[in-house]
Amino acid sequence: MPNIALELGEQSASFGVKSSYGEQQDVDGVRLIPVALTWTGFGGGSDESGNGGGGGGGYSLPLGAYIRRGDDLRFEPNIVAFAAVAIPLVWVVGRALSRVIRALKK
Repeated sequence: MPNIALELGEQSASFGVKSSYGEQQDVDGVRLIPVALTWTGFGGGSDESGNGGGGGGGYSLPLGAYIRRGDDLRFEPNIVAFAAVAIPLVWVVGRALSRVIRALKK
């Protein structure tokens, strides 16, 4: 039986930049390069009698795209993804801050 950890390591070596930056697309003379925040995880195990298993997963959050028109290159953020991350983050930070202030008042 091949070593699963080594196989996963070889396959995940190309995840980094290739999964964060998509392939260049040309649309009506405009070049687009999509950008995402990605992360992956793997796990596995076995017992003494040879029973084992493993699994993995990943997540990708589209951040936006680099857009090139002629000599102009700029980053266009994905507002929907930003709002999806920012709203829960602001709620958690606000709740934690209110508890810290309440604790300092006592």
